[in-house]
Amino acid sequence: MTSLPDRMDTLVAVPATKAARHAIIVQVLSKERIRSQAQLRQVLAERGVLTTQATLSRDLVELRATKVRSAGGNQVYAIPQAGAPGQVGPGAPLPERTLEEHVTARLARWCADLLVTAEWAGSQLVLRTPAGAAQLLASAVDDAMIPEVLGCIGGDDTVLVITHSNAAAERVGAHLLALAESGNR
Repeated sequence: MTSLPDRMDTLVAVPATKAARHAIIVQVLSKERIRSQAQLRQVLAERGVLTTQATLSRDLVELRATKVRSAGGNQVYAIPQAGAPGQVGPGAPLPERTLEEHVTARLARWCADLLVTAEWAGSQLVLRTPAGAAQLLASAVDDAMIPEVLGCIGGDDTVLVITHSNAAAERVGAHLLALAESGNR
């Protein structure tokens, strides 16, 4: 396992697994314009992920990565979109966006249909849903890729959303409640 400084107040632990390596590759290719496997290996090494060229090549095939022409005219690696609303396009820059710009039709629908309550304590946000519906809402929150959200865990009727800060938890909670209310008018 590798520990990587992600932010001043956050430490990210990365297991040495194929799934973790794939997730990091997707993250890198979504945020940076990578022109070669050698460049990608270097970026991965900087993040504590050491891999051979052969393994990286297999990873790119498994992830269905292809080279596309960037806005600047260069050929860069891209991962096809997962198909979920709100996913970042391959190789696209990640502009600063407001919470409202992270609303997807799926997130708005599931908030309106499933969100019963939202409570926050510190940087944690607890969303309540009807029994059996938490996974749907958690998945919609994940797919919306809200920058202030570190991740979600969905149980049976409860979603735990971890955010970057106390203020972020309050903003995200209020935002999701507003989506629920606007969908039920």
